[in-house]
Amino acid sequence: MSTLEATTADAPAVVVRNPVETRRRIRVGVIVGISTLLMLWMLLTTKGGDVSFAPTSPFDENQLSPITFPAQQTALISLIIVAALGLACVFTRGAVGVALGFLVGVAFLLGFLCWAYAGQPLPITNPLKGTLSYATPLIFGALAGALGERAGVINIAIEGQFLAGAFAASVSATVFGNYMGLIGGAAAGVLIAALLALFAIRYLVNQIVLGVVLVVFAGGITSFLLDQIPQTKQLTLNNPVVLQPKAIPGLSNIPVVGPALFTQTVLVYIMYASVVLVTFLLFETKWGLRVRAVGEHPTAADTVGIKVRWVRWQAVLLGGVFAGLGGAFFTVGTNGAFDKDISAGNGFIALAALIMGRWHPIGATLAALFFGFVFQMQNQLQLLQRIPSELLGMTPYIATVIAVAGFVGRVRPPAADGEPYVKG
Repeated sequence: MSTLEATTADAPAVVVRNPVETRRRIRVGVIVGISTLLMLWMLLTTKGGDVSFAPTSPFDENQLSPITFPAQQTALISLIIVAALGLACVFTRGAVGVALGFLVGVAFLLGFLCWAYAGQPLPITNPLKGTLSYATPLIFGALAGALGERAGVINIAIEGQFLAGAFAASVSATVFGNYMGLIGGAAAGVLIAALLALFAIRYLVNQIVLGVVLVVFAGGITSFLLDQIPQTKQLTLNNPVVLQPKAIPGLSNIPVVGPALFTQTVLVYIMYASVVLVTFLLFETKWGLRVRAVGEHPTAADTVGIKVRWVRWQAVLLGGVFAGLGGAFFTVGTNGAFDKDISAGNGFIALAALIMGRWHPIGATLAALFFGFVFQMQNQLQLLQRIPSELLGMTPYIATVIAVAGFVGRVRPPAADGEPYVKG
């Protein structure tokens, strides 16, 4: 063996570390460390006694007995899980890392609930129904955003589509019946989507600025139209009958989850079907392949004969249907009469769910459910009066920042997202 070969063979292997992965490990490590310290503090301050979980609400037909478990012992087990699986998250990435992060979040939540409910007469109520109620419009909005942004058009105007859809649904349902309200809401969402497509695709307006302008426009026009309805005409123009829940035979009798998932309004059932439909269209059809192509590399798509602008128009207008249905949820789905700013910024939360879900319909749906769950738990915890309401109001956004920064990791939008296409 030559001297060069011997030297090469004896040389230590050089380990090349990815700086992105190193930063991810640091972020996750910091989050896990803080979470473990918080869990330790909650364990030390958890009162003795038991915590009760009510799997059914008082309105369910099939009542189940509450489940009781010791608060301090459960908090200790949660602390061990958070520390052990959190450490594993630091060195694990991909789908396994996300799954471990989810389990860490569940364990942390369980320990937190033990701390909050220990010694309290109120049980932890089943959060599924409330979670679904909060998440339904967010899912519709996220689906609208997924369609547009997969085609390369940023949709900041989801909030505006919610407002327009809510107003149109209220008036249409009052005049023609509540199911016509769904059609009216969808049509209003398409109208705002058409304005977005016209100025973003045809006139190449900056899509971020355009989305904000459309939100302001929708808020202004709906407030103006509401003011034009005289008080004497409110009952005949802005007083829709709210959709009533309809149980699915068999499925609604499943313990714990059945009443929450399968005793719902037709709008929620449409939401279930919409998630499946959008996922199928984007990833199992030729049209979906074209949408993703113009969102990733429009020039290449154009060279093979795909009409980039027309495909973007189609995706944005279809997204308007779902956003309009999301707006209808705020009136004919839950609240009834339209009021100014009734969507309360949920369009922007839907946009955050889209990003958190990595521009995928299934991921965005899970992120929207996460938002809905946090909002539901926020309402439950307000009854205990152990945590300031202002801090509780921040929890959905803090939880999202933690999830995106640590456990979800880097997210990459479609390559041509927000980039206007000019045919060469």
